[in-house]
Amino acid sequence: MNPRALAILVLARVRATDAYLNVVLDTMLSESPPKDPRDAGLATELTYGATRRQLALDYAITRFADRKLDAMEDRVLAALRIGAYQIFHTRVPARAAVAETVQALKEVGLTRAAGFTNAILRKLAELPSPPLPSASDVAHHLSVRESHPQWLVERWLRQFGRERAEAMLVADNQSPPVVIRANTSKVTRDALLAQLQEVGVEAKAATVSPVGIILPPVGRVEDVYGYSEGLWQVQDEAAQLVGVYGAIPASARVLDACAAPGGKSCHLAQEHDVVAVDLHAHKLRKIDGEAKRLGLTSRLKAYAHDAAEPFPEAWGEFHAMLVDAPCSGLGTLRRHPELRYRRKEEDLSRLATLQRRILENCQESVPAGGLLVYAVCTMEPQEGQDQVEMFLRSHPEWTAEPPVLPGLKLPLTQAYLRTLPGPEGFDGFFAARLRKLY
Repeated sequence: MNPRALAILVLARVRATDAYLNVVLDTMLSESPPKDPRDAGLATELTYGATRRQLALDYAITRFADRKLDAMEDRVLAALRIGAYQIFHTRVPARAAVAETVQALKEVGLTRAAGFTNAILRKLAELPSPPLPSASDVAHHLSVRESHPQWLVERWLRQFGRERAEAMLVADNQSPPVVIRANTSKVTRDALLAQLQEVGVEAKAATVSPVGIILPPVGRVEDVYGYSEGLWQVQDEAAQLVGVYGAIPASARVLDACAAPGGKSCHLAQEHDVVAVDLHAHKLRKIDGEAKRLGLTSRLKAYAHDAAEPFPEAWGEFHAMLVDAPCSGLGTLRRHPELRYRRKEEDLSRLATLQRRILENCQESVPAGGLLVYAVCTMEPQEGQDQVEMFLRSHPEWTAEPPVLPGLKLPLTQAYLRTLPGPEGFDGFFAARLRKLY
């Protein structure tokens, strides 16, 4: 299928079903695999790029559309966004971007909308740059320019100041690198790095993570050396740092209370016996599959269970617990760009309440002297530091205890791990390492 036609169908399905962009794209690429890998790359660039820049593209399209965007057919709006993205954000000549996008719309069965789409895209192609609201209204200007909802821009401006907030917004619109974590039950990071370089992969060591490797653009990760042998697993560097920061003793038996999709469970299982728990049983299949590929099935067992409810006594005692709690996901917007348009400010309070319930339940199962690592993939204090400090105030038997890791400079704020989107290249994460004193 024409990559632009494929991109139109992907964005239309995402809009119609509220599905995750990566899931829809992967599914449709599997159903209609392009003959040329470059076409898959173009479809990926168009879908992710148009989603990351959606508010700015819509702002431009609205200038020339004679109907509200919400009233447009899904495939028509998708075509307009994809066409506008090419005009403003790629090196595709404007005339070709218009013509190819209109032709793709015809290929997906909407010839009747070709004239309307062509007229708008031709007007956009005449603009010297994307239209933007006045810079005097900083929040509105940044919201449109960097395509983040205004409520979120305003929060980040208050919390982080303009310079850092703007850096975070810009970072969210960059394509993230492919980062992998060496499976140290089979190979050291340095040995794996050398092996990758020997076979021609221009890999380099991660900035901070002692087990991380950054890959160049590689297409299908399944085709990269070491994947089928289970020598590594894809995992963002910030997510790797949660496991490193936890510094759980090698002899400890660990419960991962909110395990899906399983990256942190597998990281732990490289050195520990792990019980991985998730509310949704269907998500456990991916955890089991990855554990098998990595050779960790003897150390990792997965069960369906609600982490907000008491754990079965039959599971036995755990010396440490990871609570990678359900959260807003606002630290991962470069990987899941559609999430920024779905999250509402009121979600933060709802999620914080759920996190509190899970944390309260999980701490009951940790024995005196045991560890609990609480983590969220967001920078919101309500879900992170404020949540933990409220817990500590109500539980004097617990204390924050950062790890002692000589030679490793983790990004710590007070006792806590915190990474922010920005030029450092991280996703946004928060983690707290807590010790139960009695």
